[in-house]
Amino acid sequence: MKRITVLGSSGSIGRQTLNIVSKMKDNIFIEGLAIGSNVKILKSQIRKFKPAAVSVNNSSDAQNLRKWCVSNNIKTGVYSGNTGLEKLVTMPKADMILIAVVGTIGLKPTIAAIRAKKDIAVANKETLVMAGSYIMKLAAENGVLVLPVDSEHSAIFQCCAGEKKSQIKRIILTASGGPFYKYDKDFSKITAEQALDHPTWKMGKKITIDSATLMNKGLEAIEASVLFGIPIDKVEIAIHPQSVVHSMVEYIDGSVIAQLSNPDMKLPIQYALTYPERLPSNIKPLNLVEINKLEFYKPDFNKFPCLKLAYYTAKKGRTMPAVMNAANEAAVAAFLNKEIKFTDIAKIVEKTVKAHKISENTSLDNFIEADLWSRQYAEKLINEV
Repeated sequence: MKRITVLGSSGSIGRQTLNIVSKMKDNIFIEGLAIGSNVKILKSQIRKFKPAAVSVNNSSDAQNLRKWCVSNNIKTGVYSGNTGLEKLVTMPKADMILIAVVGTIGLKPTIAAIRAKKDIAVANKETLVMAGSYIMKLAAENGVLVLPVDSEHSAIFQCCAGEKKSQIKRIILTASGGPFYKYDKDFSKITAEQALDHPTWKMGKKITIDSATLMNKGLEAIEASVLFGIPIDKVEIAIHPQSVVHSMVEYIDGSVIAQLSNPDMKLPIQYALTYPERLPSNIKPLNLVEINKLEFYKPDFNKFPCLKLAYYTAKKGRTMPAVMNAANEAAVAAFLNKEIKFTDIAKIVEKTVKAHKISENTSLDNFIEADLWSRQYAEKLINEV
């Protein structure tokens, strides 16, 4: 029996995780759950999974939830804020923490969990982009596994099983291309509704916009470099509209190993939860004859400047990826709020990146300071649009 805590249990990854767990009650137990503000969903999850503790952002929500637990004779502990997240990820009985919150809010609880020697299933790429070198070093020092939940990184992880890192020639990271890789109209006229209409995956709003700008793939390229200790120059991207080949690894002898399946996030989630075991799932079997063709294209870095920015900041290193990530978060939020145009996202990120003075200091405080500076600078640019 593996006991897991899920941060972000009301989001897309969190809900799919709990759906998997509900079918694997003999193998996995939910120790803790954390959400932002969707208390209604959390109440239903508490009733179903009976976790030892939960956490919410707001202290007043926590107080009301405690009263609800008492009135319903539920013995779940209730915490709130950053302190609540830290309590949740350090509970003694938890074996694994699934980090499924969006954005850099996942950084501090990830670090707390690693220091508590909990294995990490990471669906929060922003944390690894922001302070990946620090996190991977800390995980190694504490003997902690960092297991990827993104479909592409799960694929790479599986393709690398039993292989030596020194024998990897390159990683080929596949991308669906989002809704606009063939789009030939004015990008500045793209609406939030259009950008949220992803052709393949059903995800949260922020990651869906990142997929439309291809920033998501840039973040994933940095994440792959960090997770697998591979220089960014050895991480290539291929547009693959069918989303069947989730990524590939080429070795020095010319062999290319790929992981294929129908596009369904439940597969990489389950693999992370049950690793190193594989258990049966209800995912639709892959029928390549029915699919008939698998296409691959080079990404257009000029058409999707966010992708170019991601590689630029990865090569600069140190605090630069953290700055890019924070500026992107601010710009995407502004676009979703209809404050800026679709094309302004890349412009704001680029201006913020170009204004940043890279720090040689790679302490955690420095990454956090760079993140804060970037958000403030990006907000200033957004207000000037």
